[in-house]
Amino acid sequence: MMMLKKLYLGAILFFMYAPIFLLVVFSFNSSASRNSWGGFTLQWYIRLLQDPSIMRALRNTLIIAVFSTIISVIIGTMAALSVEKLSKRKRRAIMSVSKLPVMMPDIVTGLTLMILFLFVFRSVGFGRLGLGTLLLAHVIFNVPYVILSVLPKLRQLDPNLYEAALDLGSGPLRAFVHVILPEIWPGIITGAMLAFTLSVDDFMVSFFTTSPAAQNLSILIFSMTRRGVDPRINALSTLTFVVIMVMLFLINKRDKHLIRRQKEEENN
Repeated sequence: MMMLKKLYLGAILFFMYAPIFLLVVFSFNSSASRNSWGGFTLQWYIRLLQDPSIMRALRNTLIIAVFSTIISVIIGTMAALSVEKLSKRKRRAIMSVSKLPVMMPDIVTGLTLMILFLFVFRSVGFGRLGLGTLLLAHVIFNVPYVILSVLPKLRQLDPNLYEAALDLGSGPLRAFVHVILPEIWPGIITGAMLAFTLSVDDFMVSFFTTSPAAQNLSILIFSMTRRGVDPRINALSTLTFVVIMVMLFLINKRDKHLIRRQKEEENN
């Protein structure tokens, strides 16, 4: 029975990672064909870096990911602080509403945001889809993830710490920075990493809320695959996979460090 479980797990891992392995291998294939190996080369990575459209999409992706992460962390942290101070009934109602973007399919979120943006543009008489609407859309679907990451840390926090800091002479801002912020910082970092990853990875919402002149990497890859599988896509996907793996490694390392520090504090 144990052997059967191991074989089942091995089969699942194989079918999950075998396509990624082949993608990485063929990104170094000198032949443009996917059926033959022509030798090792880095030409597809070089052509990738020399393509202005890909570099433009990469720049747009990083700009949107960084700024949407920063804005989402600020709004989400403030929202989590406000939600935690509400009554249990109001908190449950607000959390149910804030979870809707997480639970809804991406295609529904993207379509509704596109309709909203177009309605606003027609109402005010100006505006169009582009980087601005793309940034706003990413902030909208990232904020709930930040709230869900920060709230557990707030619930673990002793509510008397903030009041004690105020009684000892600290101002509200100083008490928040030196007392509350260090306690909820792990949740903020987790929410920021999650928001950044989701922003880089998103396709469906981005597809509906931007224009062809302001594409990110996911939309560019989709448009390239419609004309056939370009070997540069393998190189681009490999680089994206490496970046995501590095981020996952850093997140796991941070979690292990926090768990180790928590155990040391409990032992002391």
